[in-house]
Amino acid sequence: MRVVSLVPSLTEAVAESAPGMVVGATDWCSHPAGLDAVRIGGTKNPDVAAVVRLRPDLVVANEEENRLPDLAALRAAGLRVLVTEVRDLPGAFRELDRLLVGALGLPRPPWLDRAEEAWAGVRPVGEERLAFVPVWRRPWMVLGRDTFAGDLLARLGVRNAYAGHPERYPRVPAAELARSGCDLVVLPDEPYRFTADDGPEAFPGLPAALVSGRHLTWYGPSLAEAPGVLGEALGGGAVVAAG
Repeated sequence: MRVVSLVPSLTEAVAESAPGMVVGATDWCSHPAGLDAVRIGGTKNPDVAAVVRLRPDLVVANEEENRLPDLAALRAAGLRVLVTEVRDLPGAFRELDRLLVGALGLPRPPWLDRAEEAWAGVRPVGEERLAFVPVWRRPWMVLGRDTFAGDLLARLGVRNAYAGHPERYPRVPAAELARSGCDLVVLPDEPYRFTADDGPEAFPGLPAALVSGRHLTWYGPSLAEAPGVLGEALGGGAVVAAG
């Protein structure tokens, strides 16, 4: 089968499970390394005509990462589009199985079994902590309700202060975040690339955990190592004291 993927984590999931199957991917699809696929633009602005020219048997998308008008245009061009919905870890495992085994007819990949086993044995990192999780700056945006990343953090003992917000990615001013009563700020390196010099300084006195965005937000082969990588970061390996 020929697959065009509009989602970086699903690009990795398909390519690792069936090398050579992915013929088209977005500019943000950075894994696996050395992926040999035609680049068809971004997740929010794919080149629909370029996707059609690749004659894929299936286009893989996600209800959060991709825009409805683009998906409608691909369907109107006669392409089969599978749209995933991932709001938590069990949902990620279900959708990966639906895509890889159900839609693509592949054997269940070993990495998926390893990922389920890894998360089945997860224990919280120390005492539960209350945190906010910025995903963008200028303006500040944080994780809100029903997010995959928020669910992973909760399983590691980090409770999202904005999990009950009516929006999934609310805009919250930095001053309000600083007054939220949290004892931790979790800063991923994507989609905004937070670093020790760009993020912690905005919240002096509040510990900041710098974490891998791929391990926090991607649902694919990285899930197998995510508990260890995130656990180390949240437990002190990448925690820095601000101010």
